Amino acid sequence: MDQLELIRDPRPISSVHSGRRHSTSSDEDTYNPTIHSRRKSSLALEKAEGGFKGAASLEKKATFRMTLANKPRNRMWLRSIVLLLTIFGLIYFFLQEDQLNLNLESDAEVKEEITEKVHDTSNIPILGDVHVTKPSTQDIDNSKISPQLKSIHCTVSHPGRPLIQYALMIDAGSTGSRIHVYRFNYCKESPELEDEIFNYTLPGLSAYPNDPLAAAKSLDSLLDVALKNVPPELYHCTPVAVKATAGLRMLGPSKSERILEAVENHLKENYPFPIVPKDGVVIMDGKDEGVYAWITVNYLLERIGKSKKFSTAAIFDLGGGSTQIVFEPEMDDGTVLEFGEHRYELSFGGHVYVLYQHSYLHYGLMEARKSMKKFIADLWRSASNEDKSGISEMIGSDLDIKEDHVPHPCLPKNYTEKFSLDYEITLIGTGAGHAQCRFVTEQVLNKDKTCQLSPCAFDGIYQPPLKDTFSVQDIYAFSYFYDRVNPLGMPSEFSLKELRDLTDSICSGNIEQFSHLPEAMKEIRKNPHYCMDLTFIYGLLHIGYEIPLERELKIAKKINDIETGWCLGAAIAVMDQNAWCKST
Repeated sequence: MDQLELIRDPRPISSVHSGRRHSTSSDEDTYNPTIHSRRKSSLALEKAEGGFKGAASLEKKATFRMTLANKPRNRMWLRSIVLLLTIFGLIYFFLQEDQLNLNLESDAEVKEEITEKVHDTSNIPILGDVHVTKPSTQDIDNSKISPQLKSIHCTVSHPGRPLIQYALMIDAGSTGSRIHVYRFNYCKESPELEDEIFNYTLPGLSAYPNDPLAAAKSLDSLLDVALKNVPPELYHCTPVAVKATAGLRMLGPSKSERILEAVENHLKENYPFPIVPKDGVVIMDGKDEGVYAWITVNYLLERIGKSKKFSTAAIFDLGGGSTQIVFEPEMDDGTVLEFGEHRYELSFGGHVYVLYQHSYLHYGLMEARKSMKKFIADLWRSASNEDKSGISEMIGSDLDIKEDHVPHPCLPKNYTEKFSLDYEITLIGTGAGHAQCRFVTEQVLNKDKTCQLSPCAFDGIYQPPLKDTFSVQDIYAFSYFYDRVNPLGMPSEFSLKELRDLTDSICSGNIEQFSHLPEAMKEIRKNPHYCMDLTFIYGLLHIGYEIPLERELKIAKKINDIETGWCLGAAIAVMDQNAWCKST
């Protein structure tokens, strides 16, 4: 099996396997030749002699007998050919009969082997109170085996592996929880993903800071999806993991630990799936989140796990509480990626990938909204009356602002919203436009923060320049990058200049250009934060990560009908931890 190791400066953090898709098929041809041979005898000589009894001339008799005596010699070669053909025909017939018997015996052996692999559960470990009874092979009918236990790619699994393996990954995000029911085959040593079932529920675990049991029960609808789609006979060997991200992380250790403990107990007491023993219910490190997402995308694109080393795609993930960037820098000038927490060495498929990664906590979309509102609120509250007039001009406000109202350029004109952190105010939108809103984004990205290790992207974080070290390879953006741009009719591949023009249109209130897209109009009207969200997304990519305007990005929710994000990469890691089923 290809060994995958995640190494962080340079200590190993995890290992995963990757499988490649393949297919096998067999056709059974039965050939039963039938050879027919015929022998002919001639009585010409005897008839001829009898016909000349009583002939008058002895001379004529002698002449005729000499003629007949010469005819067999003239046809001797014909008899020889007939004899040889008869011998070869008999040899061919017996050889074909032996070969047919061998084929039938071989087919019987293969069927017997498949039957044993499908039904032999003697090596399956007993977990908890689950007991497995081995069925009688006399009652086996392969035609009645559930399609969920079959693979479309092969009929015989790799030795020591089940033919079909399920894995459950629950992404407990900041805004909601999502389940991925993955179905793999083991046609070869490494797992191959056959399909995925995805579902979600709102809100996330962090919405229950003081009620851990309610948080645990919020996952019931997701686990019901698993119960319906995993074959009951595989419940006991289908691992489940719950990995929380930034939302739960920001609750603090005390509240988050109580929620995770309640989730783990709920799974143990009420569901048959074995919990992954190491980090089965846990707050996932943001670094792992980014690297697993990179594995997912490049696995689905078939850029990794091959005998030949291919160039890889970069990933940009935007969640509610954090955002991640992972890419493989091209150091053609002989320089190397600086050592530090940003550096990961990934061993996968016989190749080593040196990755740059960073997870920015508090720079997810929902956290960015709070930061952009707080910046203007703090600026307005700390300013004198004289300064407020200057601020109004700077943020493009021409409104008659009340004493308890704070103007905000990123919100629609005359839109009001209560906002509170350690104080409460009322925000009122000025609809000033993209340029004024971009000013707020630049402040939030903290581009002027001291850079301890150069060069830096934003917030004082080291990053090799994308325009120099990742100039031509694909960039994939997903999660909120996709959710905000796709409904507006943007293609799956676009430049940052096109994204800027789109943001200009939204922030200026010019939404009539979307009249041919009813869903886009609906989304814009129901979401007063669209200008703010798009401005932050554009600012994060162009101002923060310093991606050139002409550079194109690809947005994706799925690749090859499989969800992007970190979950698939994490599931492959879980598969590598244990042989969950010996056979199915």
